[in-house]
Formats: sequence, C-alpha cells, structure tokens
Amino acid sequence: MAESHFAFTREHMGLLCSIAQRAGREVMAVYDAPFAASAKQDGSPVTEADLRADRVIREGLATGFPGVCIVSEESSPDMQDAADCFFLVDPLDGTREFVARNGEFTVNIAAIARGQPVAGVVLAPATGEMFYAARGVGAWRQTPQGEHALRVRPARAGEALRVLGSRSHQDSATRDWLAALSQPWTMKVAGSSLKFCRIAAGDADLYPRLGPTCQWDTAAGHAVLEQAGGAVRAASGSALAYGRDRPLINPYFVALADPSLTLPPLPPPALCGTI
Repeated sequence: MAESHFAFTREHMGLLCSIAQRAGREVMAVYDAPFAASAKQDGSPVTEADLRADRVIREGLATGFPGVCIVSEESSPDMQDAADCFFLVDPLDGTREFVARNGEFTVNIAAIARGQPVAGVVLAPATGEMFYAARGVGAWRQTPQGEHALRVRPARAGEALRVLGSRSHQDSATRDWLAALSQPWTMKVAGSSLKFCRIAAGDADLYPRLGPTCQWDTAAGHAVLEQAGGAVRAASGSALAYGRDRPLINPYFVALADPSLTLPPLPPPALCGTI
C-alpha cells in the first residue's frame, strides 16, 4: 500500500485483523500463566504481554505495509516520528484490566491519515471478540459465532441515555458533567477501548472521558465508532484528532452514538493516562 493513498480494502483489513489476532495469542499466553507487572515512568503498569504483543504487531505491520511509519506506546512512543499517514498502536490497552484478570483488555491497531483515523482494529483476546472498520469498508464485529455489520442505535425519545464509564478511572468531573445532562441516563462501567465498540454495536449512547488519555488509547476505537455512524468529539466540538501536530495527551472528549445530540460543554484536559 502506498502511504500517500492509505486506503484500506477488505484484504488490507483482513491482514490487520490477522496481525491483531497473532498479538492476542501472545497476550493470552502471558495471561494464562503467572506474570508480574512493573511500573513505567508515568506510573502506568506494563507486563510481558504488552511487550510481546508490541513485537508481533510491529513485525506484522512492517512486513504487510512496508515503509509506513509505526507509532506504538511500548516501543516508539514519540509522536514526532509520525508521518502524515501512520499506524498508531496500543499493543495492550487496559493493562490494569489485564492485571485484574477481568478480560476487559484489548489489542488496538489504528491507521491515521492527515489527523483522522481511517481504519482500526480492536481485539478482545480473552473473549475472541474483534471489531474492525475502515472508510469504504464499514464497521464489523467478528466473534467465534460469526461476523456482522455494526451500526449505532441512538436512544429513542423517552429513553434514558445509556452511558459508559471507565472501570479503572472514575472522577468527580464526569459525575458533575453527567448531572448537567438534560435527559435521564443510566451508567455501566467497562474497560479499555471496548467502550467505543459497545456504542458502535448499539449497546450504549455515550462515553464521556473527562480524564487523561493518550492518542493510542482512542484511535482504533474511534475508527470503529465513526464507521458505525457515531462520533468522538473534543471540547471544541470538532472530531478528536491525531498526529505529531497534536499533543500526545488527548483533550477531554465524548464518544457518542448520535452526533447531533446536544451535550453540556466539556472542561479543559489534564494529564496523560489510560482508558
């Protein structure tokens, strides 16, 4: 694939999914045995699973998409290396969920072109559930039982908004923002980038993130949700953007099934973390 085009066909997506599945097998090999977690400089945890998945993904992308820049949380986290078109990788999103052994962790691979996610794969290795999407291909969910297209299902009139929150990152700012909503809502918690995918599948309406995330935390799930008809909005009201001309740390954002929904304004961002 020429970097200048960066258009993804079903064949390309099949290759990305295959790479994610190979990384997922490395993740589960660690998950199914005793393992230890260590702390990175920012205090977030890292395990052998993160590093093994990173190696598999980098090798797979370098072979399948030669010459395309790869930015990965675990091996090349400098966003200044990013080109106009590049891969943005989180080899194990939700390491806290991995350490807690609750199954809500993912392998994330996104393709970014001129600031926007044009393709993405989100694999939940513990369940075998995989979400993938690309412009021109649509959004899809693959499980051991089969594959089907994804489409958001916004709340109907009179229904409470189905809100998703982070399992590992609860905060008063989010509670205050939710209290300002003009319609009733219910809350469920989930880990990692699966929150974007649950909205894409029609199972939720909103995921407000008024806490720290980095670009690799969100890009793949953003791609899936957008191709399913949803959106990810920053405080400015514009789509969440990616690349070296943007801070590594995301602004606060809200992922939503209905892009036309009127929401309270978001406050300014804070420091980098994980979702």
